[in-house]
Amino acid sequence: MRIGMTYDLRDDYLAQGFSDEEAGEFDAAITIDALEAAIRHHGHAVERIGSIKALVTALASGKTWDLVFNIAEGVSGIAREAQVPALLEAYGIPFTFSTADVLTLAMDKGLAKLVVRQAGIRTPDFAVVREYGDIATIDLPYPLFVKPLAEGTSKGVQETSRVATPAALEAKCREVLAQYRQPALVETFLPGREFTVGLLGAGNAARVIGVAEVTFKPGGDASAYSYRNKMDAFDELTLVNDPLADEVGAVALAAWRALNCRDAGRIDIRNDAEGRPAFIECNPLAGLRPGWSELTVLAAEAGMPYNELIGAILTEAGRRVTVK
Repeated sequence: MRIGMTYDLRDDYLAQGFSDEEAGEFDAAITIDALEAAIRHHGHAVERIGSIKALVTALASGKTWDLVFNIAEGVSGIAREAQVPALLEAYGIPFTFSTADVLTLAMDKGLAKLVVRQAGIRTPDFAVVREYGDIATIDLPYPLFVKPLAEGTSKGVQETSRVATPAALEAKCREVLAQYRQPALVETFLPGREFTVGLLGAGNAARVIGVAEVTFKPGGDASAYSYRNKMDAFDELTLVNDPLADEVGAVALAAWRALNCRDAGRIDIRNDAEGRPAFIECNPLAGLRPGWSELTVLAAEAGMPYNELIGAILTEAGRRVTVK
């Protein structure tokens, strides 16, 4: 196939004046290099396109591809991950990973939780704070957990995200509203073990790659998978193979299907006080940096090295391709 690659390169945004955290979701050059090499390994021709603006220029000039391998995160708005897929849908060009509507749904963590809950899947009770006045209406038992409604890479998640008093709740919600310019998601804090689950495929054919427990090294934030833990490598992933892993994987798979995700991605799960797994959030456009991103790490530990993982994603997406 002739495969185009869409992505947001971290170095480009740092050069434009973005802070480290603002550019936290974007990809390092090593990821783009590894991804291109893996696609070529499977016998395909590759063209690097770049960000959405480069894609717009290419489409306007009449360019097309059999498939676009899309990992562009986007810059602005809750629908930012959906912007490249929406353009490709408009031009009838197949692409990897979930459709524009699914990417928008998953990015809005409150809406995703509503869909998952409607499907009968356990998720913490929650409220969405869209303006300061909403804080006083929250009626959930402490401790609570506060984070931005629509961020990735654990942006906005800190040790202070776990709040135990109304004053701390108000302060954290105000911080999220002001700093991230988006609503705050307030959830019942789950004190149990934390897991991330890698998945492949779609619908009834979707399957679990592996279930990894997330733990934190001494010196890291203890309450949650924070931005600091992720970026400064205080996190550790350990593949779990026991009856609990089966239960966690089943919850994640049910959520993946309920949200209509496809190709590959991750679901984050945390246990409640009774040890029952609950849906936290979905990442249908998971990072693909070899040896660093959670999906690539847990896949490798489960016996699926990087080239094989990318090949599996291409196989899934290739079912939607008609080569001219």
